[in-house]
Amino acid sequence: MKKIKIAVLPGDGIGPEVMKETYKIIEVINNKFKINIETNEYDVGGIAIDNYGTPLPKNTLKGCENSDSILFGSVGGEKWKNLPFKQQPETGSLLKLRKYFNLFANIRPAILYKGLENLSPLKNNIIKNGFDIICVRELTGGLYYGKPKKKKFNVINKYAYDTKIYYQKEIERISIIAFELALKRNKKVTSIDKSNVLNSSLLWKNTVNAISKKYPKVQLNHLYIDNAVMQIINNPKQFDVILCSNLFGDIISDSCAMISGSIGMLPSASINNNNFGLYEPSGGSAPELTGKNMANPIAQILSLSLLLRYSFKLNYIANNIEKAIKKTLYQGYRTFDLIKNSNNYIYTNQIGDIIANFLYKGENNE
Repeated sequence: MKKIKIAVLPGDGIGPEVMKETYKIIEVINNKFKINIETNEYDVGGIAIDNYGTPLPKNTLKGCENSDSILFGSVGGEKWKNLPFKQQPETGSLLKLRKYFNLFANIRPAILYKGLENLSPLKNNIIKNGFDIICVRELTGGLYYGKPKKKKFNVINKYAYDTKIYYQKEIERISIIAFELALKRNKKVTSIDKSNVLNSSLLWKNTVNAISKKYPKVQLNHLYIDNAVMQIINNPKQFDVILCSNLFGDIISDSCAMISGSIGMLPSASINNNNFGLYEPSGGSAPELTGKNMANPIAQILSLSLLLRYSFKLNYIANNIEKAIKKTLYQGYRTFDLIKNSNNYIYTNQIGDIIANFLYKGENNE
């Protein structure tokens, strides 16, 4: 029996509520697929500040070190928004975990599920056949981490600067992730840059071209970031795997999220070279929904699916989870965020039960 040890960090807001539904899926997996998933829960974010005075306590970090991967909820809220930047729940926990474990690759699927087309802001003729995009974002380099960066003050004027720096090795390793994913999908990679004005982007483009030679079966094309956003809106179906730097990936992944209709459907994975990863929903802590049993747990459940797929290569279990979710949606079950102008929605705990039931009754062979 395969044993997997997961550090569970529910966090704040709706985090604990949607994580509770994910535990139902873990229970089915343990019983049905004979996998021994052991979970240990730790405080992170705002609740950790309240209990320990820091968003990432030592025992939480140690728990993550002693686990095979991290299942993360959501952090932050009104209560902690006035803290210094480095002490805030998001900055002091999520960003630190990414850097500490060298989680350089962010994998973020954006899928328009059948039956949810009316939630997308795009016209019906554009999204009538849906889309299935994976955004691969370099996560530990680029403008967000480059030095020097400073704010300057003088009597005449204020100014600030940031440095965007990329090393060839950083670009190579994220490119390999994108091309390997594309081999298992529709064999298309679109690399995003601004090489007409940025030296770092020119290095990015040249390095991606060099890596592409090792993947002759994968079609590669390049788009400038401004054109890429326009093309995603104009025809998202044309994309398969989108490869981005840290800053451009931030922009592209949020653009893909917007056209998908609900951020409550979007998971993400952040992994390192050893397949250790942090898996989380793409949305926030949604304080306005906290305690109302109205949050959508699907992104959190899909994050578990990504964990099994990318960190443990248990694709058959991940496929079964995703099939259970598709069946749930196909049969018309909707949480609050998936309903327009109607009160005909079901609650967080109910949709968790339905997905778990479909998973239990589904196939169990590899």
